[in-house]
Amino acid sequence: MQNDERFLVLEQYRIYSEAKEAFTTRNFQTNRFYLITSLVLFLLLYIFFALTPSLMPLIIGSIVGMSVCVMWWLNLDSYQFLIKIKYSKVLEEIESLLPVSPYKREYEAFREAKKDKKAVIFSDFQKLLVMVLFCVYLVVFSNNVTLFALNFFKAGV
Repeated sequence: MQNDERFLVLEQYRIYSEAKEAFTTRNFQTNRFYLITSLVLFLLLYIFFALTPSLMPLIIGSIVGMSVCVMWWLNLDSYQFLIKIKYSKVLEEIESLLPVSPYKREYEAFREAKKDKKAVIFSDFQKLLVMVLFCVYLVVFSNNVTLFALNFFKAGV
């Protein structure tokens, strides 16, 4: 390969690597948005529970909370999928033209640590958090729908 070609490949690699890092940063910002939204919604539900006897705000709020959790989960999956493509398809292909392949080595080390159970995957923790929040909202929803139905049938009797 000529020097001009090597420079172009290296420059493409640098630009794409920076774009991947910006994408990863955007992923963390998106997750922070969903976490804050979920926690604020949970706080609002608690305030409604403490201040009002009405069940409808709790039912609606828990539906919104479950919806936020579903969107968060889908967002996590799509980001993971796109990051894997950026690593395995694009960066590794560009690295094959370079003398050293740092991303490929990093990914192999990561995969080995994951296989040996020596690494805690942050995205797995995020998904666990989303599942826990979804279950909390589901319990709030189920409990309040049951109470609403009991009150409705008592009033009708």
